[in-house]
Amino acid sequence: MPLVSCVSGSSKTCPQYRLGFVLQKPVQAFYQAFAREIATAAQAVTTARINAHIDFVAASTPTAIVEKLKIVAARSQAVALVAPDYPAVTAAIEELKEKGIPVFSLLSDFSTTARQGYIGVDNRKVGRTAAWIIARSARRPGKVACFVGSHRFLGHELREIGFRSYFRENAPEFEVLDTLINLDTPEITHEATLDLLQKHPDLIGFYVCGGGMEGAISAIREERLSGKLIAVVNELTPESKAALADDVVAMTIGTPLPALCNELMSLMIKSVESDEAVVPGQNFLPFEIFLSENI
Repeated sequence: MPLVSCVSGSSKTCPQYRLGFVLQKPVQAFYQAFAREIATAAQAVTTARINAHIDFVAASTPTAIVEKLKIVAARSQAVALVAPDYPAVTAAIEELKEKGIPVFSLLSDFSTTARQGYIGVDNRKVGRTAAWIIARSARRPGKVACFVGSHRFLGHELREIGFRSYFRENAPEFEVLDTLINLDTPEITHEATLDLLQKHPDLIGFYVCGGGMEGAISAIREERLSGKLIAVVNELTPESKAALADDVVAMTIGTPLPALCNELMSLMIKSVESDEAVVPGQNFLPFEIFLSENI
């Protein structure tokens, strides 16, 4: 999905930059919205001509991610991507740094210092916020659970840590069950939610730390548990918005995509123009909270 933005004035004095973006799961509404916001931010740049190449990885395997990253990086001066923290991915990022191509982590960070910077929300605070709403909304203490897409997503891991630490610190009377893996897919999340409800009919609530919330929403609807479970999910999409309105979901925690993409565009341009690191290790943006009363 190549996109070129133009500014007024002579193209001879207007710098031109090729920026690459690698996102996850092209069929998910959130990543489609992310791509649109990147395109909008690229068009809004007034100091340069931006050729933004946006691509997706359908499978979150190390091989698929590295292959896509290298393809996008081959025609870009800087790259930003969403990906799990696999050793092969961090090795590819380090290789690109040696070639002078800065790489930014989006939404979930990497363990390597080779990446130029992280841009997203504070995932630990997100997890604690999800726990806070469940603990404060529950009529009585009980069992709670959380889903992560993969333990390789450091962002999901931090959300799980925040979720657990809040209950341990502020609501120890709640029982936090073993974490469930859903691979960020609605199908697995649906089946896992039904299984969770069958095994723990006294479940108070749960938090979907990553993707796949559509499966949890459909499971709650199927079991006619609207208003009886405290479910927290991520990102405001048509599906989660309808779930909030129907009392299927208690709260949705959102990423401020327009602000993130505008900031990302600025930082990527600076990284191309400068040989030095121009951002701190992590660049946090305030996350958004959506309830049935403010959608």
